[in-house]
Amino acid sequence: MIRIFEYYHFYLPRIFENMYHNRLIDNYLSTWKSDPYRKPLLLRGARQVGKSSAIRHLSQSFEDYLEINFEQSPQYIPLFSGELSPAYLIERLSVTAGRQIVPGKTLLFFDEIQACPAAISSLRFFYEQMPTLHLVAAGSLLEFALQTLPSFGVGRIKSYYMFPFSFDEFLLSLNEDLLLTEKQNASAEKPLPQFLHERLLEYLSVFMVTGGMPEAVARYAATKQLLSVQGVLDDIMTALRSDFAKYKKAVPSLRLQEVFNSVVQQAGGKFVYSKAGTQIRDYQAKEAVELLISAGWVVPVTHSDANGIPIGAEANPKKRKMMLLDTGIFQRILGLDFTVLYSRPDFPMVNKGLLAEQFWGLEYIKYQSPETYPDLYYWQREGKSNAEVDFLAQKDGAIYPIEIKSSGKGQMQSLRVFLSEKKQTFGYRFSLENFAEYQDVKVFPLYAVSNFCIN
Repeated sequence: MIRIFEYYHFYLPRIFENMYHNRLIDNYLSTWKSDPYRKPLLLRGARQVGKSSAIRHLSQSFEDYLEINFEQSPQYIPLFSGELSPAYLIERLSVTAGRQIVPGKTLLFFDEIQACPAAISSLRFFYEQMPTLHLVAAGSLLEFALQTLPSFGVGRIKSYYMFPFSFDEFLLSLNEDLLLTEKQNASAEKPLPQFLHERLLEYLSVFMVTGGMPEAVARYAATKQLLSVQGVLDDIMTALRSDFAKYKKAVPSLRLQEVFNSVVQQAGGKFVYSKAGTQIRDYQAKEAVELLISAGWVVPVTHSDANGIPIGAEANPKKRKMMLLDTGIFQRILGLDFTVLYSRPDFPMVNKGLLAEQFWGLEYIKYQSPETYPDLYYWQREGKSNAEVDFLAQKDGAIYPIEIKSSGKGQMQSLRVFLSEKKQTFGYRFSLENFAEYQDVKVFPLYAVSNFCIN
């Protein structure tokens, strides 16, 4: 018989970890399902961000569901070695699976599709020849497989990009629906009550430590123990490093590991390829960085002169900052000891601008439309009087400067230089303050990036 202690402390957390936590992508997937003109869907994103779980959750709204994982079930791969017409493929897949695939009733999911490039090529034929079938595909390291295909089916396949949990999703995973609603309804005209503001700051501290990887979020939601989350993040990092060998044979995994660590070490400033590792030439470091970006684990922030819309029109790819996809992984590489949360209520890591800047950038891309991969930009003036704005955001037909402060307040010299040069009337500051507004600065709490993006 299982002892009561073992049940509550070992089994129950794992039961709750298997529960699905609602994601921002769910509404988009539901809309795709109902669209009579839908195309086969390719769900893209880094490994372990929750792509497969989101599709399985979607499957609950279908009469039937068939998931084919090309890594776990390689017997399906030869079926795509010849003719790729949808009718022919569906017949062969039905026979192999031992169940009928019925367009309009069955959700067909090709998982780990990068293991079968011919299956990727087949997607484009379903839109024209079998439009009533709900077909979705996903995979790890998918971007590398797409680069090897001569034709991807532009205009015949729809892509959604998926990222780790956002802060809003994190609150929902903790059943803080009412707190989230209060946050979403807050503004400079209606700031949050102080006790709610402080409560959200506490959750922000926790989220920066756990990060948004689904397994880490689920573990914290089940146990409320950050030390347990630390082990999950270590496991994710181990799996990530083992993936480096799969990225590209021309780039040794040790070089990728060295460059990956350099992204953390150089965070917050312009990435210098010559500092990316010992005995690594610039072109080798650049190739490694591009691979990490393609894999979804590194997010670039590109310099722009920002003289007009779109921001990317004056982007300079030679000047880029690099961020990791997840603050939890970022802090584990830095060697953060989670026990500081128990001994130091103020949690000093939250009060460092570097982490606050990383958090804002990652939050911003999570609240953009999943139909295109969002780009991040910053602005810098070099010369006698240097000035740098952390981020630029295009909103309401204008370009706004975004300054990130890790404390309650801070100087806004660079922001005001930008406002003067670009003849803008105001900019935004994200900090640990409550909602507020000054003459030329609109203040948002750091946890309220979604308020800025959605409202």
